[in-house]
Amino acid sequence: MTEVQNQDSKRQEADTIVRNYAIGSMVPSLLPVPMLDLAVVTGVQLKMLHSLTQIYGVPFKKDLARSAMASLLGGTVALSLARVTSSAIKAVPVVGSLIGAFSMPVVNGASTYAIGKVFEQHFETGGTLLTFDPVQMREYFKQQFEEGKKIVSAAQEASKAPAAEPAKAAVKM
Repeated sequence: MTEVQNQDSKRQEADTIVRNYAIGSMVPSLLPVPMLDLAVVTGVQLKMLHSLTQIYGVPFKKDLARSAMASLLGGTVALSLARVTSSAIKAVPVVGSLIGAFSMPVVNGASTYAIGKVFEQHFETGGTLLTFDPVQMREYFKQQFEEGKKIVSAAQEASKAPAAEPAKAAVKM
């Protein structure tokens, strides 16, 4: 296999992992306990990073990965505030859980997608968890977050498609 084919193969595998984890990270939004959803999503994101490091042969250290993710997300104050607020609102009986269940899936899915794409690009260029610079990646993160919102929204719509139209729904993704 040539180097280009190897890179393409890694990228395809990484893209699949990022997409699957982004969609999977939407599920914890349905947990009614405030802040539990954020803890579970963080675990999903760490597992995604672990999978990406395996593809690119990058050493994985949970503490470094958690720190890199936190510094990347922490730099996007509006997103961090939206995640915490959407989770905290679940403390309001009945209405809070409903609001959280509607607002959190896209935020969780899009942020997971963006984190995955940022680290995919970083690892492709030979980066490691030790060399990650969140400031340098923030603009790319914001772009990928917007792309992630489109992808997870399309996945939500596809899951709502009537059973008679599964092939049509799959094409949208």
